[in-house]
Amino acid sequence: MLRSSTSRVTLVAMLLALGALAGCPSTQQPGDDDVIDAAVDADPDALPIDAGVDAPPQPVCAQPVPTCTVTIRYQGAGATVNLRGDFAPDGWTVGVPMTRVGAAWEATVPARDQQVIVYKLVVDGTWMADPGNARTTPDGFGGRNSVVRVDCDQCPPRPARDWRDAILYFVMVDRFANGDPANDMPLGLEPPADYRGGDFVGLRQQIEAGYFTDLGVNTLWLTSPLDNADGRGRGSDGHDYSGYHGYWPKDLEQIERRIGTEAELAAVIAAAHARGIDVIVDYAMNHVHSESPLYTTHRDWFWPNDNGRGGDCVCGAGCSWDDLAERKRCWFTSYLPDFDFRNADARRWSVANAIAWAQRLGADGYRLDAVKHIEDAWLTDLRARLDGEVEWDQPFYLVGETYTGDRDLIKAYVNPQTMLDGQFDFPLRAQILATVLRRQGSMVDLGNWMKSNDTYYGAGAVMSTFIGNHDVPRVIHIAEDTPLFGDWDDGKGRAWSNQPGEPANQRPFERLGVAFALLFTSPGVPLIYYGDEIGLAGAGDPDNRRMMPWSGYSTDQVALRERLRTLARIRTAHVALRRGARTVLGGTAEVVTYEMRAPGDTVIVVLNRSDTAQAAVGVPAGSYDELVTQQAVSAPLSVPARSALILTPR
Repeated sequence: MLRSSTSRVTLVAMLLALGALAGCPSTQQPGDDDVIDAAVDADPDALPIDAGVDAPPQPVCAQPVPTCTVTIRYQGAGATVNLRGDFAPDGWTVGVPMTRVGAAWEATVPARDQQVIVYKLVVDGTWMADPGNARTTPDGFGGRNSVVRVDCDQCPPRPARDWRDAILYFVMVDRFANGDPANDMPLGLEPPADYRGGDFVGLRQQIEAGYFTDLGVNTLWLTSPLDNADGRGRGSDGHDYSGYHGYWPKDLEQIERRIGTEAELAAVIAAAHARGIDVIVDYAMNHVHSESPLYTTHRDWFWPNDNGRGGDCVCGAGCSWDDLAERKRCWFTSYLPDFDFRNADARRWSVANAIAWAQRLGADGYRLDAVKHIEDAWLTDLRARLDGEVEWDQPFYLVGETYTGDRDLIKAYVNPQTMLDGQFDFPLRAQILATVLRRQGSMVDLGNWMKSNDTYYGAGAVMSTFIGNHDVPRVIHIAEDTPLFGDWDDGKGRAWSNQPGEPANQRPFERLGVAFALLFTSPGVPLIYYGDEIGLAGAGDPDNRRMMPWSGYSTDQVALRERLRTLARIRTAHVALRRGARTVLGGTAEVVTYEMRAPGDTVIVVLNRSDTAQAAVGVPAGSYDELVTQQAVSAPLSVPARSALILTPR
């Protein structure tokens, strides 16, 4: 069984890096509610996979107490009682004898602040969950473990996030900001496919400089920080690539050294939390790289690259991307072995690894890659353990990626109680690109489609709405007078040659502003892909992953970024835009008008995709505050070319 390699020395270094060792004596009297997460095991011969994982404390108090003790009490009969759990490296195998104190049995163990301890009692040789602790988690073998979280200093928790209020920014760490040239270690490939030097230090510097706060962002999505294969891999386009993107996991218990250290990532999350910014992390669970020691030692945990018909089972080459059976077993490339999560040991190890990293990093959620390619049981197992071991003060957001226009397939994985809280809304993206940016069809049709889409994924679903990400060409080019790419075009035809540059006029930037206005005034979590706030140019992968520029912006780029700042401010100020229900008020071929309403708040939105001013159809007669321009207006009124009106009644 693999175990965490994080040592106590490493933990101390991390705490020092966070300035967390300015302690004061603990006066806590711990009880059943004192906990932090870890591993699960009912079988004394089966070690918990994530035992010993160290988690940095959250920087809540001015003078945090990093360590203390916690006492577990058992009010029950027995001749001998032993405490077993993940509180120590040998906690599951040796444990701690409990002693009789009055009518109860007690054991006191050292703990970190905010540590989650998963444990069982062994009473006269029988393993059992603590009957006096209602907080439990699956043990991976059909039973339950008990869970407690340690609070050394009684610091108040961060306010819980309602994920409907999130504004999400996707940071591709290697391409965002280079804060530490010492970890620049390119492989010597063509630069677009090589490591480019972005790192955690540079990201933290931008957080501390207020870039995201100024933009109105309150949640970051980071590419996977886990260790990647060091070698190169041949892409389907004939070019060699590195694992800069984070999707070639090698050692799933280490951080990728080319983007920084675990302490530096902990500092990123601490800096974000200190500014009211949550952090979700990309977790790639479908596969590992063939260099991974996990693949070397556990071949039976992976599907063979064999389609059963005499050929390989690579997705799209020997096996299908979409067939129900083949999509769960196909390899993305010949060097990315695919987990077979029908194997309970493989699934248990992988889920435990995901739980351990959630605790270890103090992350607030996961973006889960390629969910249609794994067994459903992986998702249900993860959700069940998150409920007991991770979700204390904050709901842990699980948002999945299913790259398809099939709403029913996307919906099949959305269930906040048992699977995902939401998914990225690819069908909505396609509608926005076709109707708003490429100006096809009618805006009336878009309005009608949105009415059905708003509730399509069920009560409680928190979908993420987007128009750009790392798998599609830069959206600014779809907004050009003559669009360069289609709704589902991957842009690979111009990824290596004839790459597009910044548009020469303001019209694409204004159209992009209209598309973002739709996202920021609709249900769901609006996403900004890094660089899209300035209309960064780029074709398909890897050209859509250029380094983020930090200077030299054109007037049009600055205007687009300012528009997104304004939209974020408006969304944050109006609950109707975050949690309200939509009613379409009117539309024409070029304009759609809708109302967003929540108790005590009503906002009317008018979107005009046309290159000429249009009547703001459907807006009731009356006086309004127009929130984008901050002017008083009266209806009937017109909406300027390529623009949006956001109105509140006066």
